[in-house]
Amino acid sequence: MLRVPIAERSYWRDRAKEYGFGFHTMFGQTYWDESAYYQFRLEQIERDLEDPTAELHQMCLEVVDRVVKSEEWLERFRIPEPFWDAVRQSWQSAEPSLYSRLDLAYDGQSPAKLYENNADTPTSLYETGFWQWLWLEDNLRDGRLKQGADQFNSLQEKLIERFAELARQNPDWMLHLSCSKGSDEDRGTVEYIGDCAAEAGIHTEFVHIEDIGHGEGDVLVDLDNQVIQWMFKLYPWEYLLREDYAPLLLKAPTRWIEPLWKAVLSNKAILPALWQLFPNHPNLLPAYFTEEEARKHLREYVRKPIFSREGAGISVIRDGQEVMSSPGPYGEEGYVYQAWHPLPKFGNSHTLIGSWLVNDQPAGISIREDQGPITQDLSRFLPHIILG
Repeated sequence: MLRVPIAERSYWRDRAKEYGFGFHTMFGQTYWDESAYYQFRLEQIERDLEDPTAELHQMCLEVVDRVVKSEEWLERFRIPEPFWDAVRQSWQSAEPSLYSRLDLAYDGQSPAKLYENNADTPTSLYETGFWQWLWLEDNLRDGRLKQGADQFNSLQEKLIERFAELARQNPDWMLHLSCSKGSDEDRGTVEYIGDCAAEAGIHTEFVHIEDIGHGEGDVLVDLDNQVIQWMFKLYPWEYLLREDYAPLLLKAPTRWIEPLWKAVLSNKAILPALWQLFPNHPNLLPAYFTEEEARKHLREYVRKPIFSREGAGISVIRDGQEVMSSPGPYGEEGYVYQAWHPLPKFGNSHTLIGSWLVNDQPAGISIREDQGPITQDLSRFLPHIILG
């Protein structure tokens, strides 16, 4: 695994404008960074990333199966009690999912370690599935990459295939797409999802989360009073279940992507649950539900809010003292405690790998790097290749 400098495409900003990649720079900071790329051998991809991703995902699904059957576990996962039966029914009826992303620490030599499971609202989808593939094609054509260079990336293809499969299950249904107002990145992700759905022959409409209404007869409606039968939401279940209209979710017939059982799969409480079920697994880090347990077993650990996202609200504890933290609005819901396993450094950059799944199958990787050891929402995205 190498970090290799490369000249930027002189025309890439024009390409970004052409293809609607409007969030390549955010708040004056570089987000898309093509001044370098990461190079892997095929063996590293298949043995160290793809296979463990498939195995970890199945382990996580086993946790979900146990959690939904136990009130004690549902409480530990901070699922609101009025939704326990609905979460259980969502899982037991096998409501279909679309995609997810595992965040992994991997240095090219040691086993990849699971940081967390982004199974509900993972972003950086467009950058992974389309934009970094376009970067590969351009650089192969321009001779800046060796012929034969490839990429672990079937994400877009698998998304379209999955949507086609879901469309066959729900013929003639319209898919509403939704996210919160004010985020170009979220809107760009949702538009990309809409493009993939359209490629599969699905008609889509957009509505902001804030504009969803309560229609006549306990249904959810958009601004045109159209009933929302089927919705992709880039909005976390832990937020949705605490909205004022949350009780309506138990009555409305809306089908969701992602389904309600993803409230368990995307929850940080899955980390200590995994460690209990699969102790000493080579791709897991020790994790615990209480700080007392963590102190018994670990000299250094990370305190993570159960609902934290994009690295927010995380603290690193060493010998009982907080030595590093990131700001964030999370924590009232409680914490989990995971062994401190620093991200590998390539030069001055701390590097995190996102390993994607679509319809339970590994589908590619994305790479984020940061000057600091905690990957956050503005951490840079770099492309990758497979060579050798």
